[in-house]
Amino acid sequence: MTASQQTLDTSLLQGTPAAVRRAPGGAWPTGVAAALAWAAFGALTWRWPNKVVGFTDWAYTEELGIAVLVAAGALLAVALLGGHVPPLQHARQALRRAGPWLIALPVILAAWEILTAKTATLPTPFFAPPQALIEVYVDDWRRLGDSVLNTVKLLGLGVAYGGVVGFLIGVSIGWSRRIGYWVHPVLRVLGPLPSTALLPLTFYFFPSSYSAAVFLIALATAFPVAVLTWSGVAGVSKSYYDVARTMGASEWFLVLRVAIPAALPQVFVGLFMGLGASFSVLVTAEMMGVKSGLGWYLTWAQGWASYVNMYAALIVMALLFSGVITLLFAVRDRALSWQKGTVKW
Repeated sequence: MTASQQTLDTSLLQGTPAAVRRAPGGAWPTGVAAALAWAAFGALTWRWPNKVVGFTDWAYTEELGIAVLVAAGALLAVALLGGHVPPLQHARQALRRAGPWLIALPVILAAWEILTAKTATLPTPFFAPPQALIEVYVDDWRRLGDSVLNTVKLLGLGVAYGGVVGFLIGVSIGWSRRIGYWVHPVLRVLGPLPSTALLPLTFYFFPSSYSAAVFLIALATAFPVAVLTWSGVAGVSKSYYDVARTMGASEWFLVLRVAIPAALPQVFVGLFMGLGASFSVLVTAEMMGVKSGLGWYLTWAQGWASYVNMYAALIVMALLFSGVITLLFAVRDRALSWQKGTVKW
């Protein structure tokens, strides 16, 4: 057997054609381009003097430029040597999917830097360069961190209460026609009502603004969870129940072991929708009455015309909410792993 035949047989066994297999020691062109883009952004930030507006210059400009240059050097090493050094090879595999974004981000940041710190085209204090965010995170991390912790606590309580109540309501009206007769009209009328419209009533009836905020977040979460759970339970095939009954299953068994597992994909869709609604209610509630949280931090920063702090809080908020959604995706994949191949997500 010739060497070419051996190569062909090996590639067929691995399920990949030999013509498209790449040598592991080759350079990563996208990574090299990304490293050059980050190096250009770092050099621009460090060497191009800022246009001073007022009496002070932007802090952490030199530090940002040097840090970006170091990161660009590390990325270049990964792109060039990732095929030869095992630790760098793992890093390159992890970064390969984000290659186009690694090029786009320094371009966006460079444009942001030029329009703010270098030319002052975007006026202060409404706009600030990237290094201003570093100053906020370094100098005000205690207040910002405390706001994040309180937001996570408030969101967790509201979503937990709303998810449990919505799930129980959805299972009840999906399984029992008698319960659905009384609950479904109420759910249809009051469910679409925006939770924020109830702010004046909740602040009057609840003993504190914090408990009112928990109720509003729970209400925003419960409606989509209840509707989707009800739809999932009501849509379970009757043949599943018939098979279980022939084997002597009780009513509780049918609910707990047949209806609820079959409806779980719909339940998670409701949770995703409820989370999206709860985020907006959370921020509004924190702006209106809660004394700590990211929504409160946004109001506090806007009151002092500290727009840099407001942008820093918005970035933290975006990362936090995105992380919560990602965590829910992971929980869903773990909980529904037994349904893969039978349910389209």
